[in-house]
Amino acid sequence: MAEHAKVYQLRSAPPLREPLWREVLGHRLRTLRREQSETLSETAGRAGISPQYLSEIERGRKEPSSEMIAALAGALDLTLTELTEQVAGDLRQYQALAPRAALAPKAIASPLAFAA
Repeated sequence: MAEHAKVYQLRSAPPLREPLWREVLGHRLRTLRREQSETLSETAGRAGISPQYLSEIERGRKEPSSEMIAALAGALDLTLTELTEQVAGDLRQYQALAPRAALAPKAIASPLAFAA
């Protein structure tokens, strides 16, 4: 007796969404911290926050206050202006890639893949 294969419809990739500011900020902070070969504890200690809170900021789960963003920038030896410009640049880069990603959804797996 022949077996019948079940056929499932492939789901299309979900549409890309523009990343939130806190997600891009967190990704940028993590990138900067890792470029300096620092641990969460080292950077968090200089900024005056817990490593757990910094981890949540880096993962885009917490929306830090402007004072906290300034403290983190300082802990990473940046001015608030420099950090803000980098985050804005990351957002611009995403916008430049987003139309192409819509044509080829696998080009950007996550909203933050462009900044890696």
